[in-house]
Amino acid sequence: MASSHGRPESRRQPSYLSFTPRRRAIASFDNLVVLANYEEHLRGARRMVWRDRGEPAVDIHDMRQSLVHGARGGLRAGTIAFAIRSGVNLVLLLARIKNLPKCGNPFFLIRHALFGPDSFRAAAMLGSFVSLYRIILNSLPILLPANVPLRENLHEHGFAVDHSPSSSSPSPPTLSLPLHISPGEKREARLSSSAQAHQIWVHKKTRRWHSVLAGAVAGTVAVSFEKRSRQRIIAQQLFVRGLQGSYNAYSEKRGFRVPHGEVLVFALACGQIAYAYLLSPHTLPKSYRYWLDHMIQVPPEAMPTHYTMSRRGTYDPANLARILARPDLHPDNATYLEQWRATLPPYGPCAMTHPHVPRCLSVPQDRILTVARWMLPVYGALHFVPLFFFKRAAFARAPRRMALRAAWGTTRSTAFLALTVVMYQAWFCGMQNAHRALTALRARGSVVPSWLLAAVISRPVHWIGGVFAGLSLFVEAKHRRGELTMYALPKGLESAWIALRGRGLVLHTGKYGNPLLSAFAMGMVMNDPQHLSGLVRRVLYQFIGPN
Repeated sequence: MASSHGRPESRRQPSYLSFTPRRRAIASFDNLVVLANYEEHLRGARRMVWRDRGEPAVDIHDMRQSLVHGARGGLRAGTIAFAIRSGVNLVLLLARIKNLPKCGNPFFLIRHALFGPDSFRAAAMLGSFVSLYRIILNSLPILLPANVPLRENLHEHGFAVDHSPSSSSPSPPTLSLPLHISPGEKREARLSSSAQAHQIWVHKKTRRWHSVLAGAVAGTVAVSFEKRSRQRIIAQQLFVRGLQGSYNAYSEKRGFRVPHGEVLVFALACGQIAYAYLLSPHTLPKSYRYWLDHMIQVPPEAMPTHYTMSRRGTYDPANLARILARPDLHPDNATYLEQWRATLPPYGPCAMTHPHVPRCLSVPQDRILTVARWMLPVYGALHFVPLFFFKRAAFARAPRRMALRAAWGTTRSTAFLALTVVMYQAWFCGMQNAHRALTALRARGSVVPSWLLAAVISRPVHWIGGVFAGLSLFVEAKHRRGELTMYALPKGLESAWIALRGRGLVLHTGKYGNPLLSAFAMGMVMNDPQHLSGLVRRVLYQFIGPN
């Protein structure tokens, strides 16, 4: 239709808001609700496996709630422990399945790895510990309430309650934030509610003996579910973790710090391990001696010969005959071994540790390459496997940088262990070369004191050489030094304890040693969990939770 002026009529857009039909809006809203419920179920399922940081503590008011809370935590921890242990067993089985006998049924081996007794023991151990710890920790305040007024208890935890006369009911606790901060007052950062709940869990002031008693009783019962051969390993690891937490708490309270303390402790542990490996092998576990034999890459006849010559002045001729019959034996080393057999000095010849290398100065280059080739695949797996499984997002964002970082970590770890072996090999050869040089001077008429001749190959010198080799930990990354120290320290402490027990300086604990050590260790661990290493603290939080 044309207008009165002869121009076509233009259609004007409406200025009001247009809405979709009601049915379509309701359908969209229902879809959003379904999606929200689905995501909430996913988050709930994830929380069953992975606990969010800053989870608030559960309020426990009576014994029934304490028992239910402990049973739920124990069931969750046992299920997760069963899954982790089964997964680790399956990965280890698949890694060495080619080397297994062909007669074995692979389906039976896989079923044993997934549902074997080791998985049930791990589930029973961690499940019972979490359940007992929660029940005891939450029941003690109910059974033995502290005579502390409510106001003082709340102020002790950093809360302030409004007790104004106009309020008919107690107001909820709110954080008291100062408006003005004096120059000498410590300034605290403002945290979110979840982070604030996490801080309250970490720094919550409770009666210390509650957590100590709960950890000791739960640790004693839990470790009894494992095999006797593993009880000692678990108790030792718990003990050194407890020592670590106690030291961190004491150093923080007193305000002091030992520079490079991890390296110092590692060096002392290496001193005891090296001394025990050469002169007291019975004080080290058989499996650990087997690992050391493969790590240092020396003929198996060398260490027994040195031990018997240092202790008794005798040796097994069969060991020397096997070394002399080696096809790669260098002629210079064969001549030296014949001279050693004629004189029989009080040590095993260093040529038995490097029969194919004639000169001791050439041993470090050969030994460092041998150890590196053996340990490179192991450390490569330790650095690259977590990158693919636990840091996939970071690896996808920067694959080159993360791969180079893992490769550099592998190189440092391999160099650290190879340098440890080379340093002690150099010390071992140096002791004998010094003894031979002093003996030659004495034969020419020079005045060489007998005490000096005996000191260069004495037992304390073997221990000092281990300490010297332990300084190689400086090559390793700083954030890994503590974990490596926690691995070596139990072996050194066990060796020292057995040596002292052999001299009658400590008591023989018998079958009660492992439970007692576990009780003492878990008491220390749960006394100050916030002062443990980050890895142990996160593991404890995932299994136990705030309370």
